[in-house]
Amino acid sequence: MIDLHYSATPNGQKIAIMLEEIGAPFRVIPYDIFNGDQLTAEFGQINPNHKLPAIVDHAPGGGGDPVTVFESGAILQYLAEKSGRFLAPSGAPRAATLSWLTWQVAGLGPMGGQASHFLRYAPAGQDYAVQRYTREVKRLQDVLEKRLEKSAYVAGDDYSIADMAIWPGRASAFVMGMGLGDHPATHRWFEVIRERPAVARAMGREDLAAPAKYIGRHQKLDEAEWSNMFGDANHAAVRGD
Repeated sequence: MIDLHYSATPNGQKIAIMLEEIGAPFRVIPYDIFNGDQLTAEFGQINPNHKLPAIVDHAPGGGGDPVTVFESGAILQYLAEKSGRFLAPSGAPRAATLSWLTWQVAGLGPMGGQASHFLRYAPAGQDYAVQRYTREVKRLQDVLEKRLEKSAYVAGDDYSIADMAIWPGRASAFVMGMGLGDHPATHRWFEVIRERPAVARAMGREDLAAPAKYIGRHQKLDEAEWSNMFGDANHAAVRGD
């Protein structure tokens, strides 16, 4: 049994998809990130960065004590190596998968997150920040489009953890008005993955569904929610205050 410490963000959804793809039994432990559930000292023992998702594998390969993994890219690689699926063991296919996985967690994901923040949460008048991050997301979308014009999946001919990492964020891009209409190769890839049974199961599960406040275009947070997400409470959790 794997415990999935979860919030219904693209980062959480990519892990849910992987767990469904490999058929691993897992228990969803939901967190309301606006309420600050992730800021407890108890969760800090699982992820000292106090971010979601994280997993605790109670039956690691080879036995022994439970294994804790945080950061979505690390979780995907851990599950791929444990299951022997969706990541080649060596050579060019493995290198390509890890390259595109890192591209997502180091580039597309953070840039999309910043664009989302300034579009959805920041006070009005942040025109430069909105332009900076939405333009960079669009550039990265062009990178993805060029790749998918030449390749069935992002790492090559085979579906991999790199696709799982990228796909949920492309779904959430619609919230920010960044659709796929002008990226036909990406749209083709998106639809192929959406039709995978494991993806449909993950996106259709009630215990994995996103509350409305996670997906609305514009959100107004109260003082406590802002503190939990971006302010003093968020920082105090790391310090252990």
